[in-house]
Amino acid sequence: MGASLPSKEANLFKLIVKSYETKQYKKGIKAADAILKKFPDHGETLSMKGLTLNCMDRKSEAYELVRLGLKNDLKSHVCWHVYGLLYRSDREYREAIKCYRNALRIDPDNIEILRDLSLLQAQMRDLAGFVETRQQLLTLKPNHRMNWIGFAVAQHLNYNGSKAVDILEAYEGTLEDDYPPDNERCEHGEMLLYKISLLEECGLTERGLQELRKKEFKIVDKLAVKEQEVSLLEKLGLFDEGEELYRKLLSMNPDNYRYYEGLQRCMGLYSANGQYSSDDIDRLEALYVSLSKLYSRSSAVKRIPLDFLCAEKFRLAAENYIQPFLTKGIPSLFSDLSSLYDHPGKAEILEQLILELEQSIKTTGGYPGRSEKEPPSTLMWILFYLAQHYDRRGQYGIALTKIDEAIEHTPTVIDLYSVKSRILKHAGDPVAAAALADEARCMDLADRYVNSECVKRMLQADQVALAEKTAVLFTKDGEQHNNLHDMQCMWYELASGESYFRQGDLGHALKKFLAVEKHYADITEDQFDFHSYCLRKMTLRTYVEMLKFQDRLHSYSYFRKAAAGAIKCYLKLYDSPPKSSAEEDEEMSKLPPSQKKKLRQKQRKAEARAKKEAEVKEEPNATAVSKSGKRPAKPVDLDPHGEKLLQVEDPLVEATKYLKLLQKHSSDSLQTHLLSFEVNMRKQKILLALQAVKHMLRLDADNPDTHRCLIKFFHKVGSRPAPVTDAEKLISGVIEAERPTFSQLHGNSLIEANTLFLEKHRDSLRHRAAVAEMIFVTEPSRKKEAISLIEESSSDLLPQNGAPLKDCTAVHKLLGTVLDDHDAASRWKVRCAQYFPYSTYFEGSHSSAAPNSSYRQIPKLSENGSPPNISSNGLVENLDALKDLVIR
Repeated sequence: MGASLPSKEANLFKLIVKSYETKQYKKGIKAADAILKKFPDHGETLSMKGLTLNCMDRKSEAYELVRLGLKNDLKSHVCWHVYGLLYRSDREYREAIKCYRNALRIDPDNIEILRDLSLLQAQMRDLAGFVETRQQLLTLKPNHRMNWIGFAVAQHLNYNGSKAVDILEAYEGTLEDDYPPDNERCEHGEMLLYKISLLEECGLTERGLQELRKKEFKIVDKLAVKEQEVSLLEKLGLFDEGEELYRKLLSMNPDNYRYYEGLQRCMGLYSANGQYSSDDIDRLEALYVSLSKLYSRSSAVKRIPLDFLCAEKFRLAAENYIQPFLTKGIPSLFSDLSSLYDHPGKAEILEQLILELEQSIKTTGGYPGRSEKEPPSTLMWILFYLAQHYDRRGQYGIALTKIDEAIEHTPTVIDLYSVKSRILKHAGDPVAAAALADEARCMDLADRYVNSECVKRMLQADQVALAEKTAVLFTKDGEQHNNLHDMQCMWYELASGESYFRQGDLGHALKKFLAVEKHYADITEDQFDFHSYCLRKMTLRTYVEMLKFQDRLHSYSYFRKAAAGAIKCYLKLYDSPPKSSAEEDEEMSKLPPSQKKKLRQKQRKAEARAKKEAEVKEEPNATAVSKSGKRPAKPVDLDPHGEKLLQVEDPLVEATKYLKLLQKHSSDSLQTHLLSFEVNMRKQKILLALQAVKHMLRLDADNPDTHRCLIKFFHKVGSRPAPVTDAEKLISGVIEAERPTFSQLHGNSLIEANTLFLEKHRDSLRHRAAVAEMIFVTEPSRKKEAISLIEESSSDLLPQNGAPLKDCTAVHKLLGTVLDDHDAASRWKVRCAQYFPYSTYFEGSHSSAAPNSSYRQIPKLSENGSPPNISSNGLVENLDALKDLVIR
């Protein structure tokens, strides 16, 4: 570096490098300018100056200088290395790798460049290249521990675990017998545990157990040693030793469910599906009775038997488990027991048990068969549980009665209002649910969770502006809305995006959905710093686990929801493109003068509001500039309403980007292939649509959406004109060859396949609706028959609670849009209003949409999101206002 410079300038160049490393950028710029006065074309100095300017957020100048430096000295490895660092800072990793490789052609043994290249290869999962680079680093510096470990990890990630074990053993062969010293025991112990886990992964289980017992004294993490040993014992079939070790682990932590599961496996009493024989149940019961005597304070040892006990034994165990929690007042009791509601018969036993406890408390003041009295709060917690129980079972009227009784008993418990809000949401009244959630929030303005739950309810009620005002109560002053984005508050962005989508505001909806996608990209980038850190700190097992997590990151539900939301927005944008300004002007010219005036006034008000919002957002940035004298770190959002996101040439191309991610990471999700079908049918990609249908049939052939896509596809293909071109003939030939492989269509026409599907699923409203829609699609003349098929189901299926509210809502939309029969839709709405009296969609008699609803008179919130007369810190400012305070 700087070898072509005289000694004085060479020292200055070293100062530039040192200033860059210590982040003294102004000092580095000054030294670079001093060199460039004498040697204005010195490539390495120009490159280092550019790299320093890049750290000062002057990117355009930085790129210009680095490219100029490279042009002046193409054979300098420093210039190529700096160019790579510049690309790396902008996350252009592939370009950075090219630059590093060019630098290595000039200086193949440069340790720093090789190390930087290995980090990028790990980030980009170029595993073969990662192995090669790590081997080169080890060859150059074999006395460096990190190079041995890095090479072993590279081999492991490249699916060569046995080679990784050999490397780690070779590294151990270089160490002294008394290694490690006290200050390196943790790191060495982690390396040994990593090696043993590798042996287990490679199937060398017996060797792994021998190694563990031989080196146990060198490992600091004794709990990890026991967990690793018991895992090896299980795989070797040494169940007696495994049972003994699991009992030791339970004595250390008697609330760890994994230890109980492992103990059951070693005793031959574990079933993955939860089905046990009567003998197994007796043995399990005896096991947990003995364990409960040893660990009487453990809740796990009392909770686990509820999963396998039945009938009267289940009832007794549940009573013993539930009563102390009701006495103590544990709000999460229902969440703890909710999984039992999937077991046949247990929900009825729990209902009978809790009702008996309620009756006993009301009559005697204590539990059945006990003389001691319970505190008054016990009754409230029983009612609280019952409300959630009836809510889970879809009996919303009884649930609301119970929760109202609990509120009347103790009107100061916040959880009661939150649960009532949840019940109302499930019953179909999001507006009333938001009002109750806000009432709960106002009872404790310092509780972030209650505030967040209130925001979620408001978004579900499409009260986006109010939800935003409420959410920012817990953000920092200044860029409040941006703060939610900076905190990667994905649940808020998803709920907000879904609300905007329901309201038809595609710009805002896309902005929110794409913000979630940006968070996932940031999480992927965040792993970069760990590639060197974890090798240095020897947290190898956690590091490999983190890399595997990153590889499946995009399969998690938040990303699936965001990508699906974005695709739906683009599909809607394709189906209903925004009108051009000329079309809008033409439509306005047809309006009468009075309406024109009103429309123009409305547009001017909207523009003024948008301008005001932009000014408000810019003000905090302006103050930041004046105080620090620097430019703001975060630029102002130039597209706050997502209007630019709507200005895409082809929405289907944008939708395909996110569809590919879903297909790669969520191929086992039915929704992925449903969206693929919708996108590819619009793109006229017939074979890709056929592929989507085949995937859907593989995942769930009985799903009504699968049936719709199957019939729609072959109906669309059958109605196309005869193929003319070679490509069309080829596609037609493939479809004809594939059609016999569909069992639903084998020897049947589309109409017959539709009828067979109805016969198979006659008792399901969703399936009947799908059949009715396909009758109309294939034969529009049978529209009345399709409608009558749906209306017949109202008398049979709705009273049985077999048709959830969302299914009935979907059917109403189907009648009004696809079947285009508003009279039938009105009849359906009237019927559903009787079955769902709390639904605002169907305007039920007990919903907030009813004219006499108390939720229509909810007071308007103040600017900070709190009710009138209550300040943001929760203090009452006007005592007279309490005279009219009513707690519902």
